Amino acid sequence: MKYADLHAHTSESDGTYTPEQLVKEALKRSLSAVAIVDHDTVSAIPLAIKAAESTALEIIPGIELTSQYENQEVHILGYFLDYQDKGLLDKLKPVRQNRIRRVHEMIKNLKGLDIELDPQTVFDIAGTGTVGRMHIARALVKDGWVGSTAEAFRKYIGDKSPAYVLGFRFSPEEAIKMIRDAGGVAVLAHPYVLRNDDWIIEFAANGLQGLEAYYPEHSQSQVNYYLELARKLNLVVTGGSDFHGSAKPNVKLGCVKIPLELVEKLLLAKR
Repeated sequence: MKYADLHAHTSESDGTYTPEQLVKEALKRSLSAVAIVDHDTVSAIPLAIKAAESTALEIIPGIELTSQYENQEVHILGYFLDYQDKGLLDKLKPVRQNRIRRVHEMIKNLKGLDIELDPQTVFDIAGTGTVGRMHIARALVKDGWVGSTAEAFRKYIGDKSPAYVLGFRFSPEEAIKMIRDAGGVAVLAHPYVLRNDDWIIEFAANGLQGLEAYYPEHSQSQVNYYLELARKLNLVVTGGSDFHGSAKPNVKLGCVKIPLELVEKLLLAKR
């Protein structure tokens, strides 16, 4: 059997592995394909494709778009999209500034909780990547405010936590359209986070094509549930580790993987 991990992040967003390091890790773990789905950016894809040129590893171009719906974050994965599509790139440009603004707002909220965090520490950790909550979490660990990134999310910057700020540009419907307009397949990431299956039905009616049923934080009963829901809604099924490197040290690349036959079904959904 050949396998793929369809959910991996690099240092171009909030992962710690460069695209080249991610390719090496995928080969080390005997994966046949890996999808790079960095948050709101596609800059890692050409670098990873170049790094994998002389190998048997397939790099699946992707993205994880952050949208919001009724005061909640909703992440839409895009697969097999044209990462050079001008319309997509133009829409992503203002997202970077929006993310920078959001970091400053969350740091202001942290200050109200008597936590002093220098914004530059966060931006230094992010480097050239799109900045986000994981970088704030790593800065909180670095400065000794928390013991782990998981604690940072749980106490301060997770959804509905005291320092959290929403404020994204796109609705799920807009994110789905962006992906499909760029020739990609739109898939709902980690659906357990929503805790509202009516939304999944609504997103499917608005062009959603797939559901990430296989995910590290899904129990077996949840996996079975989402497999059945995908069948009922005629959605393709995907899965992956949500690999972030040392930012999520317990999540290894390929710890959740799917057979290539599911990747082939995903590709067919483009037609």
